[in-house]
Amino acid sequence: MKTLIALLFLVCSGLAQALPEAVRKAEAGWRQWGSGEMSWLGFSLYRATLWVVGEPARTLPTTAPSALQLDYRRDIPRDRLVQTSVEEMRRLGASEAQLQRWEPELRRVFPDVKEGDSITGVHYPGRSAAFYHRGRATGEVADAEFARLFFAIWLDPRSRSPSLRSALLKRPET
Repeated sequence: MKTLIALLFLVCSGLAQALPEAVRKAEAGWRQWGSGEMSWLGFSLYRATLWVVGEPARTLPTTAPSALQLDYRRDIPRDRLVQTSVEEMRRLGASEAQLQRWEPELRRVFPDVKEGDSITGVHYPGRSAAFYHRGRATGEVADAEFARLFFAIWLDPRSRSPSLRSALLKRPET
């Protein structure tokens, strides 16, 4: 019994440390889904972890609030993060007019990241996306289509990293 209680405490404390406090307080019932490494030319860029609100048997990351946490393995300047996000959203179907509106929003919510930094994006389907750096809010983009296409970079079947997508979408055991 003591072992079970210790294990439950460990699991709950891991959640408490992984998601920003504001995210945990805004929605109850966060569960970790999958996690995986993103590499480019053999260099590890970040570890991605997907969190979803609700029971895995009844929930899809595209319909419930979800959070994508990126733990960076190297320094990446804001301009590179913004440019890559814009390119990927364009590839996934964003129009040039949308991208012109969204690029300044990305510059507003993304910082330069250093090795060891964490950025968490929270997708509220049909509503918006909120962003956190090192656990502090950096801003929200109140545009449902922006939120859908931004998270599609990792979760859409056309993702550039099918293996990372698969790792993120692996349902946890219930």
